[in-house]
Amino acid sequence: MNKGEETRQRIIAAAAPLFNQRGYEGCVLKDIMAATGLEKGGIYRHFDSKEEIAAEAFDYAWKVTSALRRQGLEEIPNHVDRLKHYIAGFVFRSGIPGGCPILNTGVDSDNGNPILRERVRNALRDWQKMLRKILADGIAAGTVQADVDVEQVARLIVSGLEGGMLVSRIEKNDQALKDAMEHLDTYLELRVRAGSSVS
Repeated sequence: MNKGEETRQRIIAAAAPLFNQRGYEGCVLKDIMAATGLEKGGIYRHFDSKEEIAAEAFDYAWKVTSALRRQGLEEIPNHVDRLKHYIAGFVFRSGIPGGCPILNTGVDSDNGNPILRERVRNALRDWQKMLRKILADGIAAGTVQADVDVEQVARLIVSGLEGGMLVSRIEKNDQALKDAMEHLDTYLELRVRAGSSVS
């Protein structure tokens, strides 16, 4: 990586928590300058616009957060236990200050920034695809019930976690997110794990 690319990556890494905490409108160039120690020209030498910085910062934030949540998954042989481990990682491990980049950027860009909205949509699709793969692999391995609707379960996990996070943020405590985790864990045990008594 050459010096220019190193500087670009440093700007993205510094901007990611700013955008994640303050949103697109709330993060101004002065904030990025203060975080990087660069002048305006030093930043715009590497980016064409604030929107480009925000898009790259979202990708970075999601990559870091997603990798943190996936830590240790491959070592867990049972696929339902993998999902439960992933859910706990969502609840207890935060990669970038400010919480989930999908929730933050999704709400922030819903009515105004099509580039960021598309980045969020792609990240959400990748997240759901990852969950569906765990479930499909579990069906093939016999650890997940054969008749489980993998699309539905993936949506339920994402919706439960993101909804719990939103309510927790509004209430300024983490109880709703913990409640969502407990509910999802119970659901996975009773409705998804192979051999469970409830179908």
